[in-house]
Amino acid sequence: MNLSNLRPAKGSTKNKKRIGRGQGSGRGGTSTRGHKGAGSRSGHKTKIGFEGGQMPLQRRVPKVGFKNINRVEYVGVNLDVLQELVTKHNLTTVDFETLRTHGLASKNDLVKVLGRGELSAKVDVQAHAFSATAQKAIEAAGGSIVKI
Repeated sequence: MNLSNLRPAKGSTKNKKRIGRGQGSGRGGTSTRGHKGAGSRSGHKTKIGFEGGQMPLQRRVPKVGFKNINRVEYVGVNLDVLQELVTKHNLTTVDFETLRTHGLASKNDLVKVLGRGELSAKVDVQAHAFSATAQKAIEAAGGSIVKI
């Protein structure tokens, strides 16, 4: 046995329907396109969402709200999470790479430190943004902040 004599299993394949090959084929004449109209002509293609002239769903549904294209999305990291990270791994600085290695942020994320919880350890934190309460808490504990 080699590649030249491989065949599909018997009955597993069918011949393609050959349309437009005369009346004797049973698929001549209009060649399964029906009579008249855009669909019977060559080059016909319907637009995405076209519903035969009925008002398309995308236009029927009411539009609501506003999507700001300039919005900046941050991943929030709270103080209690930072405290847990510092005590567990005995850290003095927490930067973006540290947060990435411990699964708190992804490669393209922007990180914002938020003020939930307590921070007792003196730690230097590097992030893209800080809330006012988080900034006060970090500095009160003797640490420093650096905006990336």
